Amino acid sequence: MPAPPDPEDSTTPAWRATLAGLSEDRRVAFEVRLERWLPDLRDGLLAAYGDQVTPSVVPRLVALAATAYAARSDALHRRDLERTLRPDWLQDPSMVGYAAYTERFAGDLPGVRDRIGYLRELGVTYLHLMPLLTPREGDSDGGYAVADHTTVRADLGTMADLAETATALHEAGISLVLDLVVNHVAREHPWAVKARAGDPRYRDYFLLFADRTEPDRFEEALPEVFPEFAPGSFTWDDELDAWVWTTFNAWQWDVSWANPDVLCEFAGIVLDLANTGVDVFRLDAIAFIWKRLGTDSQGQPEVHALTQALRAVARIACPAVALKAEAIVAPSRLLAYLGEGSSSGKVSDLAYHNSLMVQVWSMLASRDVRLAAQALSVLPAKPASATWLTYLRCHDDIGWAVMDDDATAVGLSGPLHRRFLSDWYAGDFPGSSARGLVFQHNPVDGDRRISGAAASLIGLEAAEEHRSGVLEAAAALRLAHALVIGFGGLPVIWSGDELGQANDPHWADEPGHDGDNRWAHRPRLDRDRAELRTDGSTAAGRVHTDLVHLLRTRATLPQLHGSVETRIGPVDDPGVLVTLREHAVGRFVGVHNVTSETRWWPGWRVEDLDAGGLVDALSGRPLERTHDGAVALAPYAVLWLV
Repeated sequence: MPAPPDPEDSTTPAWRATLAGLSEDRRVAFEVRLERWLPDLRDGLLAAYGDQVTPSVVPRLVALAATAYAARSDALHRRDLERTLRPDWLQDPSMVGYAAYTERFAGDLPGVRDRIGYLRELGVTYLHLMPLLTPREGDSDGGYAVADHTTVRADLGTMADLAETATALHEAGISLVLDLVVNHVAREHPWAVKARAGDPRYRDYFLLFADRTEPDRFEEALPEVFPEFAPGSFTWDDELDAWVWTTFNAWQWDVSWANPDVLCEFAGIVLDLANTGVDVFRLDAIAFIWKRLGTDSQGQPEVHALTQALRAVARIACPAVALKAEAIVAPSRLLAYLGEGSSSGKVSDLAYHNSLMVQVWSMLASRDVRLAAQALSVLPAKPASATWLTYLRCHDDIGWAVMDDDATAVGLSGPLHRRFLSDWYAGDFPGSSARGLVFQHNPVDGDRRISGAAASLIGLEAAEEHRSGVLEAAAALRLAHALVIGFGGLPVIWSGDELGQANDPHWADEPGHDGDNRWAHRPRLDRDRAELRTDGSTAAGRVHTDLVHLLRTRATLPQLHGSVETRIGPVDDPGVLVTLREHAVGRFVGVHNVTSETRWWPGWRVEDLDAGGLVDALSGRPLERTHDGAVALAPYAVLWLV
């Protein structure tokens, strides 16, 4: 075997000394990984920092990887080996995600362990626990203002509890996913405390300005994330005696990734948490980490270069770990988070398919698939090794990312359609039974995002209240889940949606929540409703049974492997969306009636797609056709033809 490339000029690099006490097999494994992933690390660093800085950063990162590798448990080394042999583990159709706040799902980390059986019953293999590292006291943006990366929130448990929970999840076949907030830290974080104390090393961790000259120039192109309660992107701090960049809130200080020390700090955090058993890191606010004057400072090329470097470090030390880009951006800017060109497949392993989520809700409101077909058809193909994360909703609000060009292509006005969607899901449009809440209305551009649980947005909450239309609303929710689950990638269910749980009517009563209506769709899991999950005569039982059936069927279909691209079929009826997937074992045709009326799929199209002999995997029955060969689609019907 050729000697691995040496990341340092010295004859005895630090990483060799760190691994000296390990067995020969372990040392060789590290060397082989270093040989494989060092080029990706160097390329990422060169693209971000140039050739003057990179040579000094490479040995630091390799030394961090070696230290973490030497400390990694035998069980996690085995996990690394297993996933090295199954690099498509995230793409397998058996992968099912579930996302929740720990305290709202199970009380604390020991409670999560107690509810593993509930997760397995649903088919979950991927559990995303929302921010649980210690945040600042008081308002913490739902935990996204981290004050300490080395401890867990005291009310949830300890780092030992986190490791024990990860082990229990692994034994049950479930991967653990945690948030890593990469754009900012809390004002109370040790780095910020030292910066305010005048330590020049830590002042360089942040973007500080003596006066408003530069901030004013930057803000000419910067959008406001929270225009209602946190306008602007800079905050004056008396202790710093400077303006500090604060994209999100005054107490969330953006860190400067232009400083390689910050990259090394976050690499160390990833490696330490990986050694507790974390499998996937959701890179929160990753789009914002590189600032450039004259731009919106989102998704700059250095963002992707630095993510590539971070991923390479993880591949060297702990290849069982994957990175997920939290990038809710325009479709045209999304592929870069998975890698394009020479970086294809080298950046993040997962990315949110925000466009799919938006278009599902758009179809349900408009009863028309043409905009969705247009928007989803123009997305470029992702790298085959990367995976979409598909979802109907998440912990965040829904922003109507409808591109004007897509709207124009199907005869719509982008601004008017976005206004319609906000009106519809706020329940302000005639005929809507949605119970959403307007979030962050921006009077300048008219943007109105929407908060709300899936059941509340789709009309199930209103139907249960009025004791009318429950079956129709549950069927619409089944259709929405089927679109997400049958699109390929890795589907994630938000806690409570598996039971058709509605908005929390008391969301504003909890301290710190009254100014943020997103807490309406982050309710505590309703234990009484969960007890009804097998009772098909109840709405909760109907929704849960439908979802379990969709997920179990999905697990049997290799056509839904995440490496396969979904294509959008021709639109013959504006109420029917057809999806196509070509796999070596055969074709998958998804047929979806997004309306509350019976629609028809024409027989000539069935023949054109060679779908006449296919079987509906959801019912197990051959395709039923009328005398003229057409297929009748009941309201909100779904067919998975294979």
